[in-house]
Amino acid sequence: MSEIENKAPEIDVTEAAAVRRMKLNELVAAGKDPFEITKFVVTAKASDVLNDYASYEGKEISFAGRMIRRRIMGKASFAHILDCGTPIQAYFRRDDVGEAEYAEFKKWDIGDILGLTGEVFTTHTGEVSVKITKAVLLSKSLLPLPEKYHGLQDTDLRYRQRYVDLIANPEVMDVFKKRSKIISCIRSYMESIGFIEVETPVLNSIPGGANARPFITHHNALDIDMYMRIATELYLKRLIVGGFDKVFEIGRIFRNEGMDVNHNPEFTTIELYQAYADYNDMMDITEGLFRYCAQEVLHTEDVVYQGQTLHFGQKWPRMTMLDAVKTYTGIDFSQGTTEDLIAQAKKIGVEIDDGESWGKALYEVFDQKVEEKLIQPIFIIDYPVEVSPLAKRKPSDKRLTERFECFMMAREIGNAFSELNDPIDQRGRFEQQARERAKGDDEAQFMDEDFVNALEYGMPPTGGLGIGIDRMVMILTDTYSIRDVLLFPTMKPKK
Repeated sequence: MSEIENKAPEIDVTEAAAVRRMKLNELVAAGKDPFEITKFVVTAKASDVLNDYASYEGKEISFAGRMIRRRIMGKASFAHILDCGTPIQAYFRRDDVGEAEYAEFKKWDIGDILGLTGEVFTTHTGEVSVKITKAVLLSKSLLPLPEKYHGLQDTDLRYRQRYVDLIANPEVMDVFKKRSKIISCIRSYMESIGFIEVETPVLNSIPGGANARPFITHHNALDIDMYMRIATELYLKRLIVGGFDKVFEIGRIFRNEGMDVNHNPEFTTIELYQAYADYNDMMDITEGLFRYCAQEVLHTEDVVYQGQTLHFGQKWPRMTMLDAVKTYTGIDFSQGTTEDLIAQAKKIGVEIDDGESWGKALYEVFDQKVEEKLIQPIFIIDYPVEVSPLAKRKPSDKRLTERFECFMMAREIGNAFSELNDPIDQRGRFEQQARERAKGDDEAQFMDEDFVNALEYGMPPTGGLGIGIDRMVMILTDTYSIRDVLLFPTMKPKK
């Protein structure tokens, strides 16, 4: 008689949990409490055995993992053990493990964590397996796995209970292994070009470095309100003032904003600053970083994302915002009055208020009508001053700044400036931001007197760059939603 337990009919979870607790009580009463075991020596991982079978064939190994499938056939049974995202087949035979031990094994449940010892071999169907000689129950699973443990599709459950998702969908673990490798590659690349990694405060007395709504908390000992950082920029630029010439930080950022497939209230970025450099140097670093990570993680410079092949190996185009707007909408912001340009923008469906500045109008047309068309990697350069309070003005056109954002698949991936180092201009822009806040813009930046004070000591010409690591991981793992590259995305608690 054959019993394939992972295909059992739907069961009552509460009843199943009660049965499992009863089994645990029986184990405890028999002096075999699995939770008293403190260690199991592992000599091989399932992935190592499967990837290098020739080195393990005929050898005894000890491995461990969660039992996710089992097929009992009288005196012999097969089980699949999930070892750190990799399943491997285990062959249990009563004559090999002993009659009592085999009987105990048959009482264990899908989801239990086992420690196993046996000999590596190949079944007659060609599947690499381990012939078990010793088995021990290391942890009792008191809740049953989802019935369809392969392909758990309830996204709300997957995000709330990532631990179940990782068991049910082993390919999910592969995304996060790649994420880890991508971050490691970022560090390796930055160090290879002379940057050093630093750490700056997460709690800020003034939120700065970006136009975003902050999270507010309270420091009891100091009796002051503080803010979770919305960027690492201003502290990193203080370090450039202090004499560092190349610094970067990989860190968590917090912004009190909406959530969608591209946004989560907390996310990870890399920000970097290089003295005596400008935004052209930052473009070169951006290209090099993406190319290096693609080569190291995917072993290719042509990355497939949602059916579209993105080419990282070639030089990325560089297009001014003025040219991008003219190319994709036909509106030429280099000619005509601001009033006329706003009227043209409204005719093509741009939502914009009368009386907006030239720079704000240009940006709104780009944001609402052009960004969605940018599929292949591209740098959009020379942003208006009004939306770039920390970037240096272009010498040839004071309405614009030496700023770029890089886009691919209609998503902004990175943001960079030739950094503003004129303390007088910086103070004026902070004051303008303060006026915007007074008019109701709760994402406008605060006046940061200490940062202006730092600039007054003198900051060299500097290039700065920020890249959203979560979005980078999305591209390199062909993942549609940001929640699928965050182990624990922000969720509204269930009542």
